[in-house]
Amino acid sequence: MKKALTSLVLLALVISIIGCGSNNNKEAASSAPAASSPSASAGEASPSATASESQDPVTLRVAWWGGQSRHDYTLKVIELYESLHPNVTIEPEYASFDDHWKKLAPNAAAGNLPDVIQMDISYLSQYGGRGQLEDLNSYTQNGLLDVSDVSEASLSGGKLGDNLFAINLGSNALLAVIDKAMLEKAGGTMPTENWTWEDFGKLGSVMKSDGKILTQDLRHDVFFPFYLRSKGQHMYAADGKSLGYTDDKPFIDFYNMYQSWYDEGSLLSLDKLAQKKGTPEDGELELGNAVSTWGWSNQYILSSSVAKRPFEILPVPGWNENKALFLKPSMYFSISKSSKVKEEAAKFISFWVNDIAANQIIMGERGVPVSAKVKEALKPSLTPDQAKVFDYVAWAEQNSSQMDPPNPVGAVEVDKLLKDTAEQILYKKLTVEEGAVKFREEANKILAKN
Repeated sequence: MKKALTSLVLLALVISIIGCGSNNNKEAASSAPAASSPSASAGEASPSATASESQDPVTLRVAWWGGQSRHDYTLKVIELYESLHPNVTIEPEYASFDDHWKKLAPNAAAGNLPDVIQMDISYLSQYGGRGQLEDLNSYTQNGLLDVSDVSEASLSGGKLGDNLFAINLGSNALLAVIDKAMLEKAGGTMPTENWTWEDFGKLGSVMKSDGKILTQDLRHDVFFPFYLRSKGQHMYAADGKSLGYTDDKPFIDFYNMYQSWYDEGSLLSLDKLAQKKGTPEDGELELGNAVSTWGWSNQYILSSSVAKRPFEILPVPGWNENKALFLKPSMYFSISKSSKVKEEAAKFISFWVNDIAANQIIMGERGVPVSAKVKEALKPSLTPDQAKVFDYVAWAEQNSSQMDPPNPVGAVEVDKLLKDTAEQILYKKLTVEEGAVKFREEANKILAKN
């Protein structure tokens, strides 16, 4: 995918992207320094955006998940990096979220993981704890991976013990995205930020009268743990050897609510949900069939750009109970232990985090940037939707408590168990009470192996 770009064409490309912004031991001095000052003009490359001194050819495999718009801009950032480092050829590997992990699993077994891997907190312990990720501490210490403008709080989310296995690509907070116009057209009223789960459920009958649903679904591995936090409980014990709760009442309460929404037709049916690819392009909110979608703050930009209509943001119900709200790394970049080009991989991640021109292409889509200088430099270029996300994350930061530690080894299996159990409840194969006991007992057996 290497393209021979002159500097003039490159500058025009970056400027044009900014104009339509609505829609991660060689030459450390040239590619690893901090981002340029916030006064850099739109499209101006930071000091790190200089041509590579080394002429040794390098091929770098970079893998990520996302929707089409993420794929498109990531390829533009890769193109920018290649033009500044002519000896580097980057082979992109991208897919939807589920397919990303399905592709990585056999590569991990074969010792052939991509050099740079977009990593999620739910998989960090699995890959890092099994020796499949490189400890990045040495690269941050020698400056090849520049974190001088990144707070310790942002870095800590990528650590397992003393090992830094992943670099945070952006800060995120959970939210609900609401189509206010659709809601009001159906006769509903926009909720306030202190709304409750009961308030959410009451909107179901309002939307049903207009032939719409409340939302596609709520990811069980995201929103059940959040509900637990709001009740002063946690999904996992501190040692990772069991669930963090022993009382089934939160499970029963949450899934009684969930089942009532499903039975009322407020959620997408399971057979239709199984056909979804998990991308914004086929989301029910984006397609105009649901009044809301639920997820992480960085996903708002994709949803609004795909739907091409304005949405509103609300915190998730229960955010103000027991300090449930928290900031989370949106996703990470990690370097595989098996990589033969770890230094080049570290330089690419440093470029992604610190380069202003690159981030004027990314525009916070993977979360609000962790580099203070980059965040400041982007402010004048933000679209209204992007500014809305930046403002929400800033608000969440002031109303959050510390996030839970990265999920323990076995959490991926527990997540699947939770999803399967929830589906058996919705299919009426289990009562909610039976599902609560089944999930707790089987999850604890999985985690006991730790």
